[in-house]
Amino acid sequence: MAVAHPVFPIRTECPPGACNCGRDALLESPDGDLRVLRLTREDEKRLVQRLENLSSLSDLRRMEEKMEQQVGIRLTISSSPNEVRTLRGIVILVHEQPGLCRKTRQAIPAAIKRSLELHPEIAYDILNVGGLFEGG
Repeated sequence: MAVAHPVFPIRTECPPGACNCGRDALLESPDGDLRVLRLTREDEKRLVQRLENLSSLSDLRRMEEKMEQQVGIRLTISSSPNEVRTLRGIVILVHEQPGLCRKTRQAIPAAIKRSLELHPEIAYDILNVGGLFEGG
């Protein structure tokens, strides 16, 4: 069966065996959410750079909303059940979804953590609001 490509530019395939994103299965699915395929490698680089330069918790939440609206990426950010003494105690989960590259699922939390390292007040704000918020 031929894979029907959407009318917008989409992310190129990962090398065979390098990813388990299910890109082709998503393209073949008649009711699949193709928004995540809009995140090209260039767009991903810009997203990661933007996430590395967050200025506040409200900025993080805005980015979280934009990722959900534009490409369907959902995050859960929470504090560890143990006492949080370092940034390692904040857990950032990118929810799996068909078409979302494994490397992207790793790059987004890493970029947010780098931003939290530069602006620890964001991490404190996360903890002050209860340490848990979920996009989507």
